[in-house]
Amino acid sequence: MTKFIDDFAGAIFDIFKFVLKSLSYFIAGMLIVGVPLYLIVLVINFLK
Repeated sequence: MTKFIDDFAGAIFDIFKFVLKSLSYFIAGMLIVGVPLYLIVLVINFLK
């Protein structure tokens, strides 16, 4: 029974680790792409 609980807890930990890692990569990608685009738009609007 303890082996089942240990395996179950390990599986839940792996799922949460995967979700957290995926979200952090997604947010980092949004920042890497979004911030320069936002700055470019600010510069273009300032020059108009």
